[in-house]
Amino acid sequence: MTDVTSNSALFGYRVIEVASERCALAGKMLADMGAEVIVVEPPEGCETRLWEPFAGDVADRENSLHWWHYNTSKKSVALDLESELDAQRFAALVKTADVVIEAEPLGRLDALGLDWEQFHLTNQELIWTSITHHGRDGTDPPATDLTLLAEGGPVWSCGYDDHAIPPVRGGGNQAFHTACHYAVPSILAALMWRENSGKGQLIDVSLLNSSNATTEFATLWWLNGEQQVERQTGRHALPTMTEWTQIQCADGRWFNTGVPPRNKQEFRALRSWIEELELVDQCSPYEILKLGDQFERIGLLELDEDPLAGEVFQAGREAIEFLGQHLNAYDLFVGLQERGMACGIVYSPEEMIGDPHFVGRGFPEQIFYENRNTTHTHPGAPYRFSATPWSATRAPWLGEHQDLLNDLD
Repeated sequence: MTDVTSNSALFGYRVIEVASERCALAGKMLADMGAEVIVVEPPEGCETRLWEPFAGDVADRENSLHWWHYNTSKKSVALDLESELDAQRFAALVKTADVVIEAEPLGRLDALGLDWEQFHLTNQELIWTSITHHGRDGTDPPATDLTLLAEGGPVWSCGYDDHAIPPVRGGGNQAFHTACHYAVPSILAALMWRENSGKGQLIDVSLLNSSNATTEFATLWWLNGEQQVERQTGRHALPTMTEWTQIQCADGRWFNTGVPPRNKQEFRALRSWIEELELVDQCSPYEILKLGDQFERIGLLELDEDPLAGEVFQAGREAIEFLGQHLNAYDLFVGLQERGMACGIVYSPEEMIGDPHFVGRGFPEQIFYENRNTTHTHPGAPYRFSATPWSATRAPWLGEHQDLLNDLD
């Protein structure tokens, strides 16, 4: 496995992660940023090692693609926290750590004498991150990613214009991801604060509250006006239904047109593109687009108040639909993005990672697996820093770094 470079953003920090699907992404993000993340697994391995799909369709604890994805750049030790000896080893390991991340059922670690309350008394600089259902002072009922998204609210906003179709849960463990995305910036902030204060702290993350705070407009509309948002196909959930934004391009691909031009620069850019393509005579909304020069900006809330603004705005949408009838999806995507208009192709995950834009940014990451003597493509860095580069190595084998415990003895 490739050594982490000393100029990685989190080089020099040690993180102990108690293996769990709920907090795995948080550990992965810190590990890929250069922290030494040691995932503590039970002797039989984390249960996610046995989750399909498996590489080569061979069911094995070292072949789970779920494990491969969520545990890049980490180290693995196996400990039975229920045993006295391994509990002592875990405690010794925590004493060497800057950060602990755990998502254990409430009360489990405390009953073992291995919780925040036991450690922070002797290690004032320790940052402990706990990810639970309601937070450490709440209840901890059984929950899955699906139930958290349903209870928290995001599912209500996801689906189709046809409300006879039930709400749709977004794939990809979004409830767990959302909590981890609250946890990681909190950890980074705590590390920065510790530099001057010399003090660690407890970071208490609620899975449910994280999802509820990430419902875009749904919670906001209800708390402020007791209005319920309506889910809409590929669009923001709002109290009122908005216009359809999906079109089928000349190559048959579906495309989300997003928000059409809203200021005079965008209207001019769209008109000039139609002119470059020599499609003016065929584009019925072209003449109305010229009126867009009168508007510094058309606000979405102004469409009902100003009939001309509404007509010009609609002409912009119709012009994009017109271009979609004459262009393939990728050319339409690039052309609109170059002219400052947000839009997107409807991709499958495997298509997205091969998109030229992502490839050009170096997003697909080739990770070498020496036991297979081959590389596999992983999603890469969510950011690009020139001075503190991101890198990733393969997920660890069960107990691959058990020697770390010997150093503690």
